[in-house]
Formats: sequence, structure tokens, C-alpha cells
Amino acid sequence: MHLKPNILFRFLLRRFFGGTGLILLIVCGIIYAITFVERLPSNPDTISAIMDAWIRLLEYIPMFLPLAVFMGTLLAMYNLTKSSEAIIISSAGQSPYQIARPFLFGAAIIGIFATTIINPYFVNISAKNLNNHDLQLVDNAIWLREDGGDHFLTLSARDMTKQNNDLVFIDAKIFVQNKNFKLENRIDAKRVTLSQNGLSSDNAQIWDNAGNAKQTKWEVKTKTTPQTVLDRYLQPNQISFWELPHFIQKMTSIGAPVRGHMVQFWTLLFLPLTMIAMTTLGIAFSQTRQRRNFNFGLKFSIGIITCFLMYFLINTFNALGATGALPPILAIIAPPIIIIAVAGAFIEHFDTI
Repeated sequence: MHLKPNILFRFLLRRFFGGTGLILLIVCGIIYAITFVERLPSNPDTISAIMDAWIRLLEYIPMFLPLAVFMGTLLAMYNLTKSSEAIIISSAGQSPYQIARPFLFGAAIIGIFATTIINPYFVNISAKNLNNHDLQLVDNAIWLREDGGDHFLTLSARDMTKQNNDLVFIDAKIFVQNKNFKLENRIDAKRVTLSQNGLSSDNAQIWDNAGNAKQTKWEVKTKTTPQTVLDRYLQPNQISFWELPHFIQKMTSIGAPVRGHMVQFWTLLFLPLTMIAMTTLGIAFSQTRQRRNFNFGLKFSIGIITCFLMYFLINTFNALGATGALPPILAIIAPPIIIIAVAGAFIEHFDTI
């Protein structure tokens, strides 16, 4: 019996995408429902809560995508075994490695799609709803300081949101000092807007160095722009994969720490390798010689526990890379290589029994 490789490849690829797609649909549905209920009280209407839950779901995708690919691989292989299609494929002379090729190809496609499409899309829509939860803060506040030549300006704010191309600081306090660092003015405002022209507020309380206060409109030109603020405070996952190399280069040139951004960049770049590793692990767990009494539930449970251990391993290496204990690129590629080596050795042992 002879099966055309292209037909068999497409058949197995469809089975892999079907299993992984079903798992993703279930997991995304559960997470979206929980997130929607959680975010509903903090949004003014249902539509806003729906969009907020959608953004949070996209944020969580990199966290559960490897697990979903692993479970999808197990499900696809179980269906092949249960329907005796695995027997037909094996009798056609296909080894476990040959059967795994379409699965690995599909896993790489999912990883590439997540890195190049989903990540930039998430960054783009989340930037429209930026808040303090998306920023790296100091003492739970936003701090800015600028040397204006003849004065120093220091801003502290409780929160920050983005409106079009401007940034709006909530509950802001601004201190203006002269060259000798003597306080000249203090400005308190519920909302302060930073645009390309500088800082401004339609209703601010201004205190002079004599302790006199007045309520009036206030504005000042600054060198600081909305983009420079975002560059300073954005977390690594709030920067698109396509923008990370330029951002890292720019931050390195001014001496800013970029280790976390390096870890994020290598994580996204090698995400297809991580997907391949989890698929290889799923194929290793699905190997069996039982056709009728295939205990899928037991293997699935053990596989999930193992997958969480692998997730812990990956996070541990990521932490080592972020703290500088390991080079970022080594911290990212070591876990999937270890997983592939162990799973591949098990498949090889099973195939040669």
C-alpha cells in the first residue's frame, strides 16, 4: 500500500489544526468569559467591557498558547489512534518521525503567526487603551523630570492614559525649580495633557514660592514628547515585535536597561521553536501500542502536569535571562532544545522497541 506524501501530509496537518483549534476555542472561550465578567464593573458599558476583555485575551495568548498546542497535539493523535487511522499510516511504512513532520510544520506556522501578526495587533489596540497597568512605574506613580535650560521641571502623576497622539496624566503634581533647585511654582491638576507642544491643563491650581495660589489655565513648552515617555515606561510586552530591535538599539545608545526587552525579543523570535518543542512533547506522550484500550485520560492528565513543569522550566530560564544570570538568547532557546531532546529520545526509544 502506498500513500502519496502530499496527501498524507495535508491530512495530518488538518488533523493537527483541528485538534489545536478546538482546544484554543475552548480555552479562549473560558478565559474570555471570565475576563468579561471581571472587567464589566470597571467599564461604563457592555461594548467597552467586550473590547477590554478582547484586549486581555490577546495579552494572555502567549501564556497559554504552548499549552494549547500541546493539548491539541495529544487530541489529534488520540483521534488518529481511536479511529485506527494511525494503524493504516504505520502500515504504509510511516515512522513516528514522519508522522510528526506535519504536526511540527503546523506548530511552526502557529508560532510565526503569533509573533508576526497577533503580537503587533495586540500592541496596536492596547496602545489605544493605555493605563498604569501597562507601565513600569516607580512607587506606583509616574515620574518625569526635564532640564529646561533655565529651570527644572518634575512631574508626578497617579495614572496615565493615551488619547489619540497625546498623553493625559491623572492627578498630576508639577514642580518648577530654578537653576539653583529653588522651588518657584507648584502646579496641581486633575488632568494634564502632554502633546508635541508641551504640557498643558485647562484648570490648574498654581502655587508660587510665597504660598499664594490661583486657579487658571496653565501650559509650558517641553522637550519631552509622548513618544519619549512611552519609550521610558512601556513594558516589553507593550512593544511590537517589529519595533523591538530599533527600540533596543535606541535605548542601548542612551544607556537605558534593555535586558527585559531583549528577553521579550528572543522569546517572540523563537516562539515557533517553543511551539515545535511542545508539539514534540505531545507526540512523545501520545505514543502507544494499545489500539483498543488506549487510556487517553491518564496520559492526558500526566501530560498536562508535565506541560506545567515545562512551563515552570521556561519561566525559570526567562527569569534568569531577565536578571542577567544567563545571556538572554541562551535563556530562551535552552528550554525548547531540552524538551525536544528528551521527547525525541523517547520517540526514538519507542520506535526501536
